[in-house]
Amino acid sequence: MRVKAKLMDRDDMERVLKRMAHEVVEDSKGLDGLMLVGIQRRGVYLARRLRDLILQFEGVKVPCGELDITLYRDDLTMLSDQPIVRSTSMPEDIMGKKMVLVDDVIYTGRTVRSALDAVMDLGRPGRIRLAVLVDRGHRELPIQPDFVGKNVPTSKNEVVEVMLTEVDGKDEVIISERD
Repeated sequence: MRVKAKLMDRDDMERVLKRMAHEVVEDSKGLDGLMLVGIQRRGVYLARRLRDLILQFEGVKVPCGELDITLYRDDLTMLSDQPIVRSTSMPEDIMGKKMVLVDDVIYTGRTVRSALDAVMDLGRPGRIRLAVLVDRGHRELPIQPDFVGKNVPTSKNEVVEVMLTEVDGKDEVIISERD
């Protein structure tokens, strides 16, 4: 694969996440009952960053959970014979909460569908919103994010790569093209 374009650097990502944090607070009409839930893997770190920004802006530490969707995927057998299952943990009961699912990139919508199935196995939130850093289009399911860092039209032979300091040692979003 070759890098085609750099979509975000560290400063761009910080600016986008600040805006998204403000949008989440505004949409929630207060922080009471709000819960951020990151979809494993990079969504977890983005959810934590949003939590920290909300704390910085509002002085309230919003509960933040982690959701593993591996066993809910409809393409599980295509991924690997031994899929890596990560942790799911919620800081409190999700019943009636204003939940915001957080992920790095939305593409077909299948990851979000899996996340919704996983959430419903844990309980029944009052409502669920979706926050993504990058929306690249090409949806296969009728799922749209409520909070988007950046909309990026892509072709199907392109890949959007989100790199985060916590995982990759740097903050950057690039588009690569398959050879």
